[in-house]
Amino acid sequence: MASIGKRLREVARGHRLLARGFAVLTVLLLVAIVYLGVCRPYQLHLGATAAEIERPMPGDELNPDPSFLATRAITIAGSPEDIWPWLLQMGYGRAGYYGYDLLENAGSPEGLRSADEILPQFQNFVVGDEVPISAVVSMTFHTIEPNRHLIWLGDDVPHPGAFTWALYPVDGEHTRLVSRIRWSYDLTSARNLALQLFTEFADHIAIRKILQGVKQRVEQDIEPFWVQNVEFVTYLCTFLIFLVALALLFWRRLTRRTWGASLVSGLVWLTSWYAPISAWLGMLFALLAIGALLHAHRNV
Repeated sequence: MASIGKRLREVARGHRLLARGFAVLTVLLLVAIVYLGVCRPYQLHLGATAAEIERPMPGDELNPDPSFLATRAITIAGSPEDIWPWLLQMGYGRAGYYGYDLLENAGSPEGLRSADEILPQFQNFVVGDEVPISAVVSMTFHTIEPNRHLIWLGDDVPHPGAFTWALYPVDGEHTRLVSRIRWSYDLTSARNLALQLFTEFADHIAIRKILQGVKQRVEQDIEPFWVQNVEFVTYLCTFLIFLVALALLFWRRLTRRTWGASLVSGLVWLTSWYAPISAWLGMLFALLAIGALLHAHRNV
């Protein structure tokens, strides 16, 4: 009888684990549907007009059928000549990327902060020179057309990643800075998998901040260092809260409240990363997600 009771308990435990696993999968599926249907189309075209999205750009021929194609843009109060030096000097160990320095410039010999001035030593690059993306990843200058466009090219064969930064004057005082990324996924190694995941889910955060950072420097209105740190921490926290919510959903007793709190956490993550909201509103949403988790798992 004892062995039968033990067997029944094992079967019941297996059923509970199966139900929890199914619950986790349903949350992931719903979050994925929202991401693919709403978030991804939006983040691929941040700030870009329909004409800019459809317009051919230099570098399109380098990877004609990419897995990932994104066109983003911003209007800057300045001429192409004002903006160009800031673009040319970008890079790890150079001027930085004017974005989330805690992540992008960690360990840089030029220091943690991105440059807030033109650096003459990084203004004389030629085609073929290296562009350090991070301490372990680099691209090369494929094209340099002063005051018009530059292209960074990866070394993947036969379909390299191509990053185009182009300047299009609007009038005598304003210019559109347009970024286009053409990328083909390569999942042949763990390193490549990590890079593809970053490109798919977080690339827009980096590019959006680069565009904003260039604009701020040209217009001489650079945000305080702590502001970008608050934004970065908020992005990280909302993602971690979602992961914790999924773990709790699997390991603790399954209820409608715990399932709903996990879904809410996933939607908060998507909202924080992809919606055009302030860092402060993102922090508020993160606190609400934490509150929902605490309430749902209380006395469970």
